Amino acid sequence: MSGPAAGTAAAATTTDVVCLGESMVTFLPSQPGRLADVPSFGRGIGGAESNVACALAAAGHRAAWVGRVGADGFGDHLVETIASYGVDTSAVRRDPARPTGVYFRTATDRGTDTHEVAYYRAGSAASAMSPENVPYEALFAGRVLHLSGITAALSPDCLALLRELTAPRPGRPLVSFDVNHRPHLWRGCAEEASVLLELARRADLVFVGEDEAEEAWGIVGAEAIRAALPEPSVLVVKRGSAGATVFASELRPGPRGAEAAAGTAAPGASTDTVSAATPATSADTTCPATSADTATPADTVTPVPALRVDVVAAVGAGDAFAAGFLSATLRGLPVRDRARHGHLMAAAVLTVPGDLTDPPSRDRADRLVALDEAAWGRLRLAPGWTAADRAPEEVRTP
Repeated sequence: MSGPAAGTAAAATTTDVVCLGESMVTFLPSQPGRLADVPSFGRGIGGAESNVACALAAAGHRAAWVGRVGADGFGDHLVETIASYGVDTSAVRRDPARPTGVYFRTATDRGTDTHEVAYYRAGSAASAMSPENVPYEALFAGRVLHLSGITAALSPDCLALLRELTAPRPGRPLVSFDVNHRPHLWRGCAEEASVLLELARRADLVFVGEDEAEEAWGIVGAEAIRAALPEPSVLVVKRGSAGATVFASELRPGPRGAEAAAGTAAPGASTDTVSAATPATSADTTCPATSADTATPADTVTPVPALRVDVVAAVGAGDAFAAGFLSATLRGLPVRDRARHGHLMAAAVLTVPGDLTDPPSRDRADRLVALDEAAWGRLRLAPGWTAADRAPEEVRTP
């Protein structure tokens, strides 16, 4: 099979979100300290895209993960564990010649100087993904295709695949792209910044942190990031403890919409579409962005404060935020509510040691999302909060 045109037409949409990328077996330390001093490790799984798929499935969505793993025990563990969350793994490919990637990490926050990660992923099965060996009919069968910049850094073939999947074409799914800048994976590649910018500009929905935009592109501030990424219908700028700023416009068709109006659906593509943007509602805290260029559609800009969280470990919070935002997007919720659902999903992961956990129930999450600004600002979430019936700061909502 070579290229999207080789796919077969999907009979019906059975998947909400398809996530493509590398997942690895992760070894978590039994105690804090340097990797050299940790006596033992517990086994888990980790991978930005599979994390998103697992979180979405746990939240009640039909999610699929497409990847490539070795024909080894670690590959078996990955596929079985991801499937146990309710994720469709039927399109995962096994590679008899390459191993499943693994990594070890310390217990400290990734953003601190003491954090250590030792990756053993060079030459992994996932790094062999290419436009010639992925199942396009599975990739284009969902309403949303979620990708990240991590995959682009794995190998030239993986980069070629990301370029193929983000290429504008009639009827492609809504493409969600998390920049996920990982400098160590690029190994000094001179094209690192331009590649991530190129891929982000070809997506319909983009997630990027203020810190990684500054590190990768030298761009400071949410407005400047939007100026560098004018094409996506929705841009989510994550600002750490300050929250997130969402730029959205129905008038920006994005790469998918600009082409889809001109032709029929691509083979294998779903005809059940979802919009990255949504009109403002009374639930939004929004203001129109101004621009000297009157030919550029104005954005609705929605700042959404983060929650106060008693953090156990910060790893996986960005993936959880993306999953929460995508979940609310699939439900057609207003922009503010999408970001609040992202914050809640992130808070669930922040209060556990690993990358994955059970999210709050949908009713509970909806109740918290509906809080007024003052009540939202009073929330403080601690370990175990997803199992509690009601936080002390929560007020009655309709």
